[in-house]
Amino acid sequence: MQSIVERIKQRDIRALARAITMVENDHPEKLQLLSEIFSLEKHASYIGITGSPGAGKSSLVNRLITHLRQENLTVAVIAVDPTSPFSGGALLGDRVRMNEHFTDEGVYIRSMATRGSLGGLARATKDAIRICDAYGFDVVLVETVGVGQSELDIMKMVDTTALVLTPNSGDVLQIFKAGIMEIADLFVINKADLPGFSKLKGLVRELIKVTAPGDHKPAIVKTISTEHQGIDTLWEKIKEHQDYLYGTAAGEKRRIRQQELEVYELIREEIWREVKEFMEAHPDAAHIAADSDPYRLASEWFAKWKKEGTSRGHGTE
Repeated sequence: MQSIVERIKQRDIRALARAITMVENDHPEKLQLLSEIFSLEKHASYIGITGSPGAGKSSLVNRLITHLRQENLTVAVIAVDPTSPFSGGALLGDRVRMNEHFTDEGVYIRSMATRGSLGGLARATKDAIRICDAYGFDVVLVETVGVGQSELDIMKMVDTTALVLTPNSGDVLQIFKAGIMEIADLFVINKADLPGFSKLKGLVRELIKVTAPGDHKPAIVKTISTEHQGIDTLWEKIKEHQDYLYGTAAGEKRRIRQQELEVYELIREEIWREVKEFMEAHPDAAHIAADSDPYRLASEWFAKWKKEGTSRGHGTE
C-alpha cells in the first residue's frame, strides 16, 4: 500500500491505474489504501456531467477537456458506463469520442462499470475521484450513463452537477418525473441549434422557479458542442458555482451533508459485505428456496448475523 501511495505522490500513472483497479475490484486492503490517499493534499474540482442518453454528454466532455487544457489545467475523466449483469464489463463505445486526448499526458480517461451497486454509480467511482485528486489533477470530470439512479447519486460525490438537455427530446418531462431538477447546479442545453431551444429554455426557467426557491439559482448554458460553442461560458458558470460552494454558508452546509452521506454509505457497504460473507459460509444458506418469503428471510438472517456473526468477530473489524 505504501509503495502505491508513494508512487501516486510521484505522479506514476501506472500506480494511479493500479490503485483504481484495486478499489474497483474491492481489494481486501482497499480501505487502508483509501485512508492513506485521503491524507494526501488535494485541490481538484469535482464536476459531474449527467443527462439522458443521446444528449451529447461525451461530445460535451470532449470539448470541455480541450478548453481546460488550453487553460493549462490537467484533467481526469471518470466515465461511468452501463454494465452487463452477466460479464460485469463496461460498454466503452462513447469513449471513442475522446480519442484525441488519449496521448495527452495532462489527461487521464478511465471507464468504470456500475456493477449493479446499491446505487446507480459504483462505490468505487467516489474512490477513483479521490485517487485522481491525490495524483494531482486540477479537474476531475465524472460523466454518468444518464439512466436510472445514476443522476441522483452523482450529487453525493461531486462539487458541481451539470445536467445536459437537448431540444425536442422530451428531457424536461422525464427529469421532472425523476426529481432530478433538484440536484442540478446548472443546466446545459446542448445541440442548441435544433428547433425548440427557446421553448426548452423557458420550461427549464419555470421549473427552476419551483425547485430552486433560494437565492442561488442554477444557470442555464447554451452549447453546441459539435461547433465548440458555449464551452467557455459553461466553464465560467461552473467556476461561479464553485465560488458559491466554497465561499458561502449554504455551500459549506451542502459539503458537510455530502460527507455525512458518504460515511453512512461506507458503513452500509461494510455491513452488507460482512452479512453476505456470513450467509455464504453458513450451513443453512442452501435452504433459501425460490418461493421463500424474502422479507422474513432478510429479517431472520440479519438477526442471525447480529447474534452469531458479530460474536465470532465478523462485522466488527
